[in-house]
Amino acid sequence: MKIITAQEHPAVESPAVLTLANDVDPRTLDLNGVTRIDLQFPAFTDGRAYSQAFLLRRRLRFTGELRATGDVLIDQLVQMQRTGFDVAVLKDGVDASAAQRQLDRYAGFYQGSAVETQPHFAVGATPPSR
Repeated sequence: MKIITAQEHPAVESPAVLTLANDVDPRTLDLNGVTRIDLQFPAFTDGRAYSQAFLLRRRLRFTGELRATGDVLIDQLVQMQRTGFDVAVLKDGVDASAAQRQLDRYAGFYQGSAVETQPHFAVGATPPSR
């Protein structure tokens, strides 16, 4: 996951970039030609964008960039990455180097995620012969 500051996140007016409020159902969207979707975290305690990201990745098979914006703090980054976000735009005042250390702390997970759907024990495993 790429971590950027709010200053590095320019406003973009383009049909290829969508900004979704966190109460929009992604299944209602036409994603043809869309290369990036900015999902909103209006408050640290509002996690509806996690569900949107998961829907976009797993059900809608969206392969473009998913960007977390808004009240993005360090302790959310691992869950954001596991639900399908590619980029996190940190809230003003959050240290980007501390955020990267948080991501580096967890090299792998036992469970599957929105991106790596197989659980760790099944990756590379061969099915038993009958």
